Amino acid sequence: MRRLLPFFLLTTVSGWAQPTSPVIDRTDMPAPSASAPVDTLRLSIASPVLPTAATPLTQRGANQTWNYTSLVPVSQRVEQFVQVSSFAATAPLYSLTFGVFGGVNRATTASPQSLPLALPSGVPLTLTDTYQFYNTSGATAATQDFRSVGFGGSLAGNAVPVTYASQAQQDIIYRFPLSFASQADSSESFFATPTALATVAYLSQERKRVNRVDAWGTLTTPFGTFNTVRVVSKLIDHDSVAFGGTPGFGFDLPVTREYKWLAKGQRVPVLTIITQEVLGSETISGVQYRDSYRRIVQLATRDAVTQAVLTAYPNPSAVGSSLALTVPASREPLMVSATDLVGRELFRRNFGSTLGTLILDAEAFGNFRGLALLTVTTSYGTATCRVVRE
Repeated sequence: MRRLLPFFLLTTVSGWAQPTSPVIDRTDMPAPSASAPVDTLRLSIASPVLPTAATPLTQRGANQTWNYTSLVPVSQRVEQFVQVSSFAATAPLYSLTFGVFGGVNRATTASPQSLPLALPSGVPLTLTDTYQFYNTSGATAATQDFRSVGFGGSLAGNAVPVTYASQAQQDIIYRFPLSFASQADSSESFFATPTALATVAYLSQERKRVNRVDAWGTLTTPFGTFNTVRVVSKLIDHDSVAFGGTPGFGFDLPVTREYKWLAKGQRVPVLTIITQEVLGSETISGVQYRDSYRRIVQLATRDAVTQAVLTAYPNPSAVGSSLALTVPASREPLMVSATDLVGRELFRRNFGSTLGTLILDAEAFGNFRGLALLTVTTSYGTATCRVVRE
């Protein structure tokens, strides 16, 4: 018995040391803090073309290991979260709508964020100083979650708050506790511009959010190594716009997925990879991760090798015809995107490798006619050329 006891204790302690899925709760969500240093929530934005050494998004399940140390930042920003009461002097409508007397719209924090509404090019509406307002359930709440309760923006110098149609139609970003054992959940949200503003401009969005925890494990980025749980949020959005009393129109946005790795005490995801469905293919459109301050060398974002050989033919090309691009032969993945002269994206395509020539089929451009800017993005940077569709 004395010989078995040390073996029993050793195996028990070893079992205790095994990693497990973290359990994310309300204490891990964003919260304003006057004493926090400004770099606490610094985010690095990386190229949407993942390096070949990066773990593929398809890797899922229990006790995974994800290696994203090869991510290279192309820019940085600092995520800020402020007290709603800080708007009392500058934007009293925000304090009234989202403050202590806001009822179901009461927010626990606000963050400078762009609106989740995609305004078509040419829309005569300019909103500045936009904020998103969030609420984290109290410690004693029967059901606990982290949700968006509204937005705000400055229109012609006036702060305009926008709330959801009802509490039941707010965007629930996470439900707690959240771990690998969590079941998939969904919410349907709806917000629209206030009645007083609708005579000038009407904007609305219907969103269905489906959250699914598909993995947990060890994530390593240039910032560090974390025990994480991964949540995949599928967003299905339908926007509507109308101006000056003219008939409005609605449009469906591409289906978006947010792959978010969450860790205890980090307040924001330590890594977020965003994809969109384009012509039936899931394409990465954004990558960002928690980081410390880094000196970004903008010159390094230009891929001189690709730029030196990049050509498109035929150029001009006819609507309904394919287009060939000459690029360096490589096993590295790359992305090709196109925009018109006002910056509207026409398409975005990913390629796993190339033998030196890429073919863009006619569907990529659709019925577009005119001058377009093609951008080839590799792990080394970007290269561009102009093409004409007739």
